[in-house]
Amino acid sequence: MSTVSFFYLGCKVNHYECSALASLFKANGYEVVDGDISDVCVINTCAVTKTSEQKSRQLIRKIRNKNPNSIVVVHGCFSQHAHQFIKDNLPVDIILGTKHRDKILEYVEQFKIDKKQIVDIDLKTRLFDTYEELGTTSCSDIVRAYLKIQDGCDHFCSYCLIPFTRGKSRSRSFSSCLNEARFLVEQGYKEIVVTGIDVGSYKDGDYTFSSLIEALLNIPNLSRLRISSIEASQIDDKFLFLLKTRDNLAKHIHLSLQSGCNDTLKRMNRLYTSEEYLRVVNKIYDAYPSVAITTDVIVGFNGESEQEFNESYNFIKKCKFASIHVFPYSIREGTNASRDINIIAPKIKKERVKKLLELSKELNRNYQSRFKGEVFDVLFESYDEKDKKYIGHTSNYLEVKVESKNNIIGEILKVRY
Repeated sequence: MSTVSFFYLGCKVNHYECSALASLFKANGYEVVDGDISDVCVINTCAVTKTSEQKSRQLIRKIRNKNPNSIVVVHGCFSQHAHQFIKDNLPVDIILGTKHRDKILEYVEQFKIDKKQIVDIDLKTRLFDTYEELGTTSCSDIVRAYLKIQDGCDHFCSYCLIPFTRGKSRSRSFSSCLNEARFLVEQGYKEIVVTGIDVGSYKDGDYTFSSLIEALLNIPNLSRLRISSIEASQIDDKFLFLLKTRDNLAKHIHLSLQSGCNDTLKRMNRLYTSEEYLRVVNKIYDAYPSVAITTDVIVGFNGESEQEFNESYNFIKKCKFASIHVFPYSIREGTNASRDINIIAPKIKKERVKKLLELSKELNRNYQSRFKGEVFDVLFESYDEKDKKYIGHTSNYLEVKVESKNNIIGEILKVRY
């Protein structure tokens, strides 16, 4: 039996796509193996930052070095964006982008016969008009599965490559989303994470994002449904009602921000003001006061003055996030922002990143301290060999570690925090 292994960098979408392709290979007689050595190696690449592109290149070389006689396949955002570089400089047999991955088995079999490099990149990403089904996922984390409902993005933030590598927003069919979710629950998964490039833009006929979430929450025996990330403008009253009334909707919202300064937001082409964002944050807290709201912030975007940074810093404090993910701005060739000459010095970026990371730690401590002594349902996911403790998370994504004589991975247990 031929073996296949999967590797990915970047977001939860890439994780999902690896799982879906693993299911496809498995259904066609391959053994899916962990580790670096296999007959076929499939690498899902990332291009969201320069660092992620560098890591993609390094991963490709590492996998090839360990598998000199294997068939190496790359796909994803980096290969869509830099397919010519990969073709000319990296030891890859099959190069796909963010489309035509449903043909991956066909291409692997073709390569086995003629041993000629295959490149199938559709450069007209804005013409991608249908969601690419990759098959039902059966390989994922032990207790948590990912459900991709959407691909692509129409926002065109000035710093972001993703609309150019993933194409326009397109949604998976409502029935396909439900069928896969039911299958995952039947397989024993306790938590499903809804993911996509811009999940809140989901629309299939009359079904919106919130109506899909409601339908997923109604699936029998689904213990917890978590949303990967959503834009503030996509939070509607129906979603707030579900957050307030449905116990199996995770009380954790990752709400993209990027900056708390209106002038910076305008240059980023983020289509909201900080005032509009804060109104949504307050609506979420009104619906469920103990919810964990987390966010992303870009530091050192082109033209970000000290005053703008301080404005953003103070706004972040006002939102009382549970934590923030901090990223120094990375120029992406081909985006509108890449033509801006008002570049912030690396030293200043580093100082601002440090300051925001310190704030994130403070916010996280403040958030956690609110729940001392409370009892939570905790889904246990892993075991820490060093600490000899099982690790799990609450609905609002507080990490919990406990000792147990029994293996409790996959179980939901009540724990006093």
